[in-house]
Amino acid sequence: MFFYLVLLFTALPAAELMILIKLGQIYGLANTFLLIIGTGIIGAHIARLQGFLVLQNIQSQMNQGIMPTEEMIDGVMILAGGMALLTPGLITDILGFLLIIPLTRNFIKMFIKAKFMHSLNESSGVITIEASSSENDPDDDLS
Repeated sequence: MFFYLVLLFTALPAAELMILIKLGQIYGLANTFLLIIGTGIIGAHIARLQGFLVLQNIQSQMNQGIMPTEEMIDGVMILAGGMALLTPGLITDILGFLLIIPLTRNFIKMFIKAKFMHSLNESSGVITIEASSSENDPDDDLS
């Protein structure tokens, strides 16, 4: 886990910075700046719309007495995608858009659920309890 955190907080920002510098050299500072601001604005708008749709689905299912587990996962993914879109950089923007667009979000959700179930099955042991009954059990006599 520590290794992933180191990658997240050191390698990812370094890669983002390298990409932004290269884009600035190729397309110019103004265009690169507009790209960063534009993806943030568009992404925030899409995340907001998707968030409201998921919230409506959650309310609808709660009114029907159904626990909205899938919608809760969608909500967390949209929140994470919106936060990624507000972070400057193209890698985080791509990740953010993948998390807020319903089609790609569903594929990512299936992958995460499969990975979770696999790790759950590997880490938990199975306990089997066997019981037998006999007709002449002395504890059953109440006389």
